Amino acid sequence: MIFTTGHKEEHTSARTGTLDLPHGRVDTPVFMPVGTNATVKAVHHETIESMGYRLILGNTYHLYLRPGQEVIDHYGSLHAFSNWHGNILTDSGGFQVFSLAPFRKIKEEGVRFRSHVDGAYHLLTPEDVVSLQESFKSDIAMCLDVCTPPEISYRKALSALELTTRWAARSKERWLNRNEKWQGHLFGIIQGNFYRDLRKRSAEEILELDLPGIAIGGLSVGESFSQFEDFLGYTAELLPADKPRYLMGIGTPDYILSAVEHGIDMFDCVFATRTARNGAVFTDDGMIALKKAYHRLDTNPIQEGCTCRACTQYSRGYLRHLFKTNEILGSMLATEHNLTFLYGFLERIKESIHANRFDAFKRSFLEQFFSQKNSSRG
Repeated sequence: MIFTTGHKEEHTSARTGTLDLPHGRVDTPVFMPVGTNATVKAVHHETIESMGYRLILGNTYHLYLRPGQEVIDHYGSLHAFSNWHGNILTDSGGFQVFSLAPFRKIKEEGVRFRSHVDGAYHLLTPEDVVSLQESFKSDIAMCLDVCTPPEISYRKALSALELTTRWAARSKERWLNRNEKWQGHLFGIIQGNFYRDLRKRSAEEILELDLPGIAIGGLSVGESFSQFEDFLGYTAELLPADKPRYLMGIGTPDYILSAVEHGIDMFDCVFATRTARNGAVFTDDGMIALKKAYHRLDTNPIQEGCTCRACTQYSRGYLRHLFKTNEILGSMLATEHNLTFLYGFLERIKESIHANRFDAFKRSFLEQFFSQKNSSRG
């Protein structure tokens, strides 16, 4: 078992725990910064490590295309190639293939797609995807799955579910035959779209494979927040307590709090770093757009008490200047702030769980974060 449950909150399904991974222990619940191309954009790896992060993401689809397996094989691992000393979870690329709908064809064998880099055609099988992640020495590897958009037909959702299950079984077989030097753990992914019976069936079939961890896929793909919460809650209740639960693709405070409330242990999203590069930053009082003119003479930090470099050394007025003049430093500082904010936010969540006051913390935080006064300043 790679997961140990810590404390379960009395009033909700929120819980703490630990993941024992090849590159060290990770406390949960945990937000994982996204490093698609073996780098978290606009921030040094040592800075991410100094914040406290011990688990980041890479993406198999993008790394397969560039720099390619041959290059990473030459360096021995994705860790050595990128000089990251912590753990790495690599997404299978299923979502990226999903987003390339006009340029891909899904077959029993695998997925044939056209590269967004040079237009060349490629075929990736479930076995190929595991082999790539073995080459990367991923600490957590993901099965190739079929991600589907909202509002597709029941028949199409069922077909995607069944293929996801068959691919997961093939992925497991390849993982069981891995080189003994690779100690990474394989997670299966639940699909089923927005049909309750299909979600239940997918959960049962993926759990039957008895993989080290379980991910919930196919949420936060364009559905309403109420629909997201409904299907998240329903799916999470189907999962066993002794395996880590990973909700793919969420990373804003409201979605994180909802995930934690339903017992989710892991989540990731590009939102924090992508919005930072556009000048939008997290505060307890909501999102702030640093490019706005009213920050021109503002001598305050982004967030009082924040320990990031942006807040301890610079003012909102200076940060606005950086963005208005397209200086790269602006993106770097805003990214460092957003990731520092989220790390501290998760620490506060863990404290509230241990104190059996998570529900109160959630209500209080969201009331302040989405207050009318603050929302008008975004």
